[in-house]
Amino acid sequence: MVVKLVERPLPRPSNAAYVETRLLEALAEAKLALEYLKRGLTRNAACKAFHAWKAFMAALLRLELEKLKTLTKTEEERRWLELRAVPRIPTAKMKELSRLLRDVGHEGITAWTAVALDLHEYQHHGPDPDMALSKYATRESAAADVVKLLQELARRVEALKGRIKWGDELEKALEEVGRALTR
Repeated sequence: MVVKLVERPLPRPSNAAYVETRLLEALAEAKLALEYLKRGLTRNAACKAFHAWKAFMAALLRLELEKLKTLTKTEEERRWLELRAVPRIPTAKMKELSRLLRDVGHEGITAWTAVALDLHEYQHHGPDPDMALSKYATRESAAADVVKLLQELARRVEALKGRIKWGDELEKALEEVGRALTR
């Protein structure tokens, strides 16, 4: 089921199904991250956890787009949010985008985005006892953050139930991640 979710075409951000699809993508990536952790593939798990968080942010940005536009100063910034930020989530802009999401009510998202970015760095450099290239000295500390980030992701996705179209597919994906987190 995970492969089907990740491989289906992504609707345009203007489509109402975009938020649901990105949440399904986030949960599918989260499940893969947990499977990689179980196999001892920490760097791969970090990569998938990062991508899960990035897909989650895309869903939130689309969901909150109108509120976010009110925070911008220029028409150019509003267009950038709609045409670049929502569909692409540039990694270099994730901290700033998370600050905008915080400003429209998503408390704590900046700290979790920082964890996701640390895991992204770990994916490329692995454990680094000197902590010069990675914020993680050991595989175990990175693995712990993968789990914590995915627990937070699942909690935040579930909190959106009343705000979006919530279908059986989304419920099943959330349940699968929940089961994988408790193993």
